[in-house]
Amino acid sequence: MNKRDFLKNAAAMSSLALLPSSIWAFSKQDKRLRTAHIGVANMGGEDLGFISSHEKVDVVALCDVDANALAGAKKLHPNAKNYADYRIMLKEMRNEIDAVIVSTPDHTHAPASMMAMEMDKPVYCQKPLTHHVSEARAMRKLAEEKNLVTQMGIQVHSFYDYKMATMLIQSGIIGKVSSVHAWSPKNWGYDGEVPEGEDPVPYTLDWNLWLGTSAERPYKEGVYHPGNWRKLVDYGCGTLGDMGVHIFDTPYNALALDVPKTIKNECRKPTGFGYPEQNVVTYEFPGTEYTTEDFKWIWYDGEGAPATHKDLELPNGDTLPDQGAMFIGEKGRLLLPHFMQLPKHIVDGAYQELDLSKIDTEALGEVIRDYPVEGKKHYHQFVDACLGKDTCTAPFSYAARLTETILLGVIAGRFPNTTLHWDNTTARFAEEEANAYLEGSYRDF
Repeated sequence: MNKRDFLKNAAAMSSLALLPSSIWAFSKQDKRLRTAHIGVANMGGEDLGFISSHEKVDVVALCDVDANALAGAKKLHPNAKNYADYRIMLKEMRNEIDAVIVSTPDHTHAPASMMAMEMDKPVYCQKPLTHHVSEARAMRKLAEEKNLVTQMGIQVHSFYDYKMATMLIQSGIIGKVSSVHAWSPKNWGYDGEVPEGEDPVPYTLDWNLWLGTSAERPYKEGVYHPGNWRKLVDYGCGTLGDMGVHIFDTPYNALALDVPKTIKNECRKPTGFGYPEQNVVTYEFPGTEYTTEDFKWIWYDGEGAPATHKDLELPNGDTLPDQGAMFIGEKGRLLLPHFMQLPKHIVDGAYQELDLSKIDTEALGEVIRDYPVEGKKHYHQFVDACLGKDTCTAPFSYAARLTETILLGVIAGRFPNTTLHWDNTTARFAEEEANAYLEGSYRDF
């Protein structure tokens, strides 16, 4: 089943000629936001907690394919209606929902979000925005056509240190930037064999609904659900699609980047099942007002990342943070650790005091080193935007381009050590064989 047919069927399920529920709800004098949550375990549980911590939110629906996860969320929100199938939830509760939170594995992000947006619902969707490039472009297009409030779940986008780094780079503290090195030693890859056989599906799990639009596959305990799907091609996007989105975000935003011109991934040969455990991805981007004309971005992941490089040497023999990004500019370097640490300015091998004279420090707010407090900002921004009181800083118009960039690096892993050339206008590779991975077929489930 192709994406077009899936979306057509989803739209048909919601074809009742009703006034969008958000308009009905927000016409009341005391505006409140009624939210539905698709995926409530792990990161979904965190999303649920932060969204519901807003004083103007009423959680009215919970959806998860795992009954245990659903039961845990139900204890926190006993008045919410429970569902296993998001399609049924959206159809039945269309007039009782104002916004939808999508916190599923990556392969369900687009199907669930697109169905909600077809119903004119604002959507908060976890990162990466989609599993396929074609989906990212479709989600951006639909959100813009319907003028919907949207936000991708990159909560550090709203953190103090990342906003400061963006302002510093755009103030010209290190001049035009020629390259960025970004890294994470996490290993959301799998170099092993495809598991054989089949295990009984737990009675609490609806395996068909977990698979969703992805290809049918026998259940194997501990391989897919609940935690290892990020490593696997059919469901996740590897370390690059997980930590890469967070760590790319600030440089991508600060440098006003669009999608890259070329992409090369140095990794092992593809297996078609798991992502490589170690990747070095080099992107070349068109220049912007904040970069040199020839700008490169190098990403490292896996055990031992990043590789040794002169641009990553720190003063006083200091050790690099476990995860982070280094901006290389004409007048020095800026190190941005991940996360909740101030950026560090380096010139001629020595740390410099941060010059904040050219940035709007009032817009940064207070320095907060408490994740439960800092973490709320991005979520509450979405809620306030739905209520007409704020504007989202990671809407799908931005998130889709960032996600596309990430996914192009993931696709490059299918063609190790080969430079792929991307045409932003046509959304196609010059290398025809790579275009087969821009979208996937949707299973009828």
